[in-house]
Amino acid sequence: MTSNRLRPLLIPSLAAVLALAGCTSDDARAAVTPPPAPAADVAKVCAALHRELPETVAGRDRIDPEPASDLTAAWGGAAIVLRCGVPRPAKMDDPMALGAEWDGVGWMAEELRSGGVRFTSTYREAYVEVVVAQGVATEVGVLDPIVAAVKKTVPPTV
Repeated sequence: MTSNRLRPLLIPSLAAVLALAGCTSDDARAAVTPPPAPAADVAKVCAALHRELPETVAGRDRIDPEPASDLTAAWGGAAIVLRCGVPRPAKMDDPMALGAEWDGVGWMAEELRSGGVRFTSTYREAYVEVVVAQGVATEVGVLDPIVAAVKKTVPPTV
């Protein structure tokens, strides 16, 4: 993903990746390692995103992880975990990386060994990573409320 345009992705391919994500019903507080301290301007964007994030995603309540941070959020325990201000993933240099656009926000999708899926925003002032546990992401709309918050608070770079 080195060009300024997202490669088109067939929605069935993304849906297949999402369907591979399995399920978790654990509503315990997730232990999440915040990303390394981002630059001040990125931290400010992440704080704005944190305030705008929804209370519920895919029917799961927001239970922010420990340690508390404006850089992290979670829903349903570790079912859906967000980290803002992560470093640019090396996978974005891979021309075969799966990319899609959701309501004006670009995302790279990576299937994880755990069976879950990691989504990382592209072409935004801060990289936002959302890990969806196995079985949680059974439909494309699972990220809709998060995408809306990213679109509102994390400005595009292009």
